Parts: sequence; structure tokens; C-alpha cells
Amino acid sequence: MNWHPLTSVDQLEEIMDESKNTPVVIFKHSTACSISSTAKSRLERQWAGAGIDHVKPYYLDLISYRPVSNEVAELLQVRHQSPQLLLVQDGVCTYDASHLGISVDALKKQVAA
Repeated sequence: MNWHPLTSVDQLEEIMDESKNTPVVIFKHSTACSISSTAKSRLERQWAGAGIDHVKPYYLDLISYRPVSNEVAELLQVRHQSPQLLLVQDGVCTYDASHLGISVDALKKQVAA
């Protein structure tokens, strides 16, 4: 899994445009939370071999970039959670999962839909 860092609000417009051609996920991670670390590790393990290599994953460190996280929640009209996985397709959030509910299988079904 090749994470792309999401570190500025300016990137969000590019990500929305990018999602019109390829699915994008944003993983909102709290580096101070053990549940978030567990969810991230599980996501990374499940990603390999899941057949979703065409989905571009972005990583957002909530501790360092909280204003970016707030903008993501507002732009995509989702309630902020941590950890949280958001699937963006055609500029719209089509899948939202948090905590240990984050599942590559569920994500894969949404990408295929």
C-alpha cells in the first residue's frame, strides 16, 4: 500500500478532481490512538491482494493537520471520526467507515458498485 500524504486544504480540490477518474480513499488517522493504529495496520494488511490497487489511498494525520480534517468533513458532508476511511468517487463520498468497522471487503464492494 502506497500512502499519499494529505497535508493541506489546497490538495482537496485536486483530490476531488482526481476522484472523477479513479476512486480515492482518505484515511483519517490519530497517531495518539491505539484503535486508530490497529485500524490502519489492519487496512494495510488487507489491502494487499484485495484487487483494489487502482484506488489511490491518502493518509491524513489528524494530530498534525486538524484543519484539513475539518475541511474534509465539511466538503464531503460526513461527521468527523477517528479513525475514519472515506471513499471518494466522482467528487462524492460513497463509503464512510470508522474505528474497527473499517473493512477492505466493504470498501471493495463499494468500489465495484
